Amino acid sequence: MAGEYSLKNHFDGASARALGESIRKVHPGFDVDGYAVEVAGLVRPLELKERVLVMAKGLRDRLPEDYPSALGVLVSSLEAEALGEGEGMFNEGFYLMAVARFVEEYGLEHPDVSLPALIEITKRHTGEFAVRPFVLRHYEATMELMRGCALDPDPNVRRFASEGIRPRLPWARRLTRFVEDPGPVLEVLEALRSDPSKFVRTSVANNLNDMSREHPELVLDVAERWTRESPTPETAWIVRHALRTLVKKGDQRALALLGATGGELVEVEGLSLSPEVLELGGALLVRVDLVNRDDRPHTVIVDYVVHHVRANGGRSPKVFKWTTLELGAGERRRLEKKHPVRPITTRTYYPGKHLVEVQVNGLVKAEVGFELRGV
Repeated sequence: MAGEYSLKNHFDGASARALGESIRKVHPGFDVDGYAVEVAGLVRPLELKERVLVMAKGLRDRLPEDYPSALGVLVSSLEAEALGEGEGMFNEGFYLMAVARFVEEYGLEHPDVSLPALIEITKRHTGEFAVRPFVLRHYEATMELMRGCALDPDPNVRRFASEGIRPRLPWARRLTRFVEDPGPVLEVLEALRSDPSKFVRTSVANNLNDMSREHPELVLDVAERWTRESPTPETAWIVRHALRTLVKKGDQRALALLGATGGELVEVEGLSLSPEVLELGGALLVRVDLVNRDDRPHTVIVDYVVHHVRANGGRSPKVFKWTTLELGAGERRRLEKKHPVRPITTRTYYPGKHLVEVQVNGLVKAEVGFELRGV
């Protein structure tokens, strides 16, 4: 999980004490000291999700045995709604992840109180992970809730409507039924296709981008219809970001929908890399000239692809965004891009001959190689 190491350290005895103090205000018998000491003693060797589970179990042991009563205490303990757009997840109220986990672990048999509680949690943190078991166990009730959330005045709740049923939500269990049939998700997203909140629009775009992996034609159909029926800047923003994977793959329908034209008429000349032999930790300078051979202007989307050497000696391509620009009739334009090649947690580098391709509107136009050393 990206950023997990720093985030997990917030879930410790101090955060347990802060949560416990808020609970004791409405439930005077809550054992704040015992809760804080227990959590501090258990979480040290654990990763993020396991730490959150420890905190949730500690709550279960110290709250009324009757789940609805226990949940009522937790909901009553929530601070006043004070979150701005997008502030809840990891800035303010992060410790409420343990409250959401409490609902996820112990509330499945009580959807009538658990689902409304997730909305209250979302206004202060997020319920996007905790709601997913309810999709599986209580499908109709949960989807009715999500359709209602899509119309809520709070952007955090509207985002929850999209993010909570996103089929491939990072860090969360996959919703296989929506991977196979995204129709019910699209029904919810319809209400959000021109949302004024960028926080919400980002979730909608990510949701559609996920769908495009298995259902590219369906997503393109939706994007074309939304563009036609909802010609707003907000919808255009969603469509542009939703199609990013298809654009990287060179899907000509996606590119045309974004206004890209003339890829077959634009040539790439003088592609060069500097240095040609690179030490790990350095950076490549990629230079290229674009030439429009047509007598009309064209809008072009330029990407570059690095084919990284793999452990078995083969290569694995990774597409990187470069720029979108308009080339006038007969225009030549020089582009330069600095590409860092440094150790990152999501990629292992191997020495050898790497390749760089430049593609215009998804069409590969030129390639050149560089040698990577110092690995």
